[in-house]
Amino acid sequence: MIQFRPILLALGLMVCLVAVAMLAPMALDFADSHSSWRTFAASALVTLFVGVLMVLFAYDRRPVRAGLREAFLLTTLCWTLVSVFAAIPFVGLGLPLADAVFESVSALTTTGATVIANLDGQPRGILLWRALLQGIGGLGIIVVAILILPFLRIGGMQLFQTESSDRSEKVVPRARQLVGSICGVFLGLLLACVITFLLLGMTPFDAICHALSTVATGGFSTHDASFGYFQSASLHWAAVFFMICGALPFVLYIKAMRGDVQALWRDEQVRGFMLLLAAASFAISIWLIAARGLHYADAVTLATFNVVSVVTTTGFTAHDFASWGPFAVGVFFVLLFIGGCSGSTCGGIKIYRLQVASLLTRSHLQHLISPNRIVPLTYNGRRLPEDVPFSVVAFFAVYMATIGMFTLVLCAMGLDLVTALSGAATAVSNVGPGLGSIIGPAGTFADLPAGAKWVLSAAMLLGRLELFTVLVLFRPEFWRG
Repeated sequence: MIQFRPILLALGLMVCLVAVAMLAPMALDFADSHSSWRTFAASALVTLFVGVLMVLFAYDRRPVRAGLREAFLLTTLCWTLVSVFAAIPFVGLGLPLADAVFESVSALTTTGATVIANLDGQPRGILLWRALLQGIGGLGIIVVAILILPFLRIGGMQLFQTESSDRSEKVVPRARQLVGSICGVFLGLLLACVITFLLLGMTPFDAICHALSTVATGGFSTHDASFGYFQSASLHWAAVFFMICGALPFVLYIKAMRGDVQALWRDEQVRGFMLLLAAASFAISIWLIAARGLHYADAVTLATFNVVSVVTTTGFTAHDFASWGPFAVGVFFVLLFIGGCSGSTCGGIKIYRLQVASLLTRSHLQHLISPNRIVPLTYNGRRLPEDVPFSVVAFFAVYMATIGMFTLVLCAMGLDLVTALSGAATAVSNVGPGLGSIIGPAGTFADLPAGAKWVLSAAMLLGRLELFTVLVLFRPEFWRG
């Protein structure tokens, strides 16, 4: 039987954490003498009240052993429930329910799509709240990806079971140490990003909000023009660096800090990720120089920033890349699906799955040429576990089927094919901007009908939950044990 008490206890603690986080924008709006501080105060009280009730109801001194089924259920409920409570301040500030939930889900899943217009005229509290949600979501994504998903054997994630984690179902003290190290790395990158942005000319408020969005690869900005508001090549390159940092496996940072300084570059996933960024940035740069007549330095800066932003699923924009011509639009559409590295803050398919798929393709071609030849599949110097290839192929099938399903639903709501397809892809991949005049880099999700916002909110959650987590919950065997 599923143990619901530890699940309820963990959910209650997470809800209490959200309530405490609301105090920061409340204090900022109070200092700015803006009346919206009352909205955050009321939201914090309601959220804390519910969270404390959940904790008191679930608390028990008796030890409870949580297993894989509890991990499945907790992962799904946590993202869903926290998104609901995080939406309360948005409702209190006047957003319709569909818009409030969309904004909350987009922030926590680090998607970065927004329905709030006139960001430059909004109170600073709500802008800080959006950034804080992205920081909370980004850190939570890393922890789930490193500690839970590998043991759920989802989409090939079993490749990344770390030596510091117990291979049994129980949570062990060493897992706590790993979480502490991850938090330390995340906060260290965040502090370094804030300081860098400050030194390069951002205001303290902009530096904090954009650092939270950059390291969490979320993409929310405090300005309608997104990162294009800052007419500084140095700031753009600094953002490129920290977006890449957020897209690399955090476990490798921990190994590097413990003396294995070559860990990052030895990793096949990191090398493939960096090679992809370089190739895509080079191709777009050449296109901008040849077809659009841009100066070399401007072309390289714009191309690299936008490529890194899309591949890392950050979603910042420095320019409307949809206006760069059909080749650039085609490249960015492909990049919407890819994502960064496993164990990072990124969404998308992930680089390692593409690499495993290429290994499978090469192995199959070699087998066609030499049927009796045995081709071992190795990744990062280790032989692939037997269940990884099937897990990766299954993920691709479910991933593409999910995007296709959401595309059809959005088309049925009256959206054109480009908007529906790119909207579904960017939501499931947790990227942010899509293509077309409505949700493209120059558009806004606020113009979508309410039904489409609910659909895209569900797509963002499914993408962040790695799809399989939700599918398992619908299996009768899951509940029967």
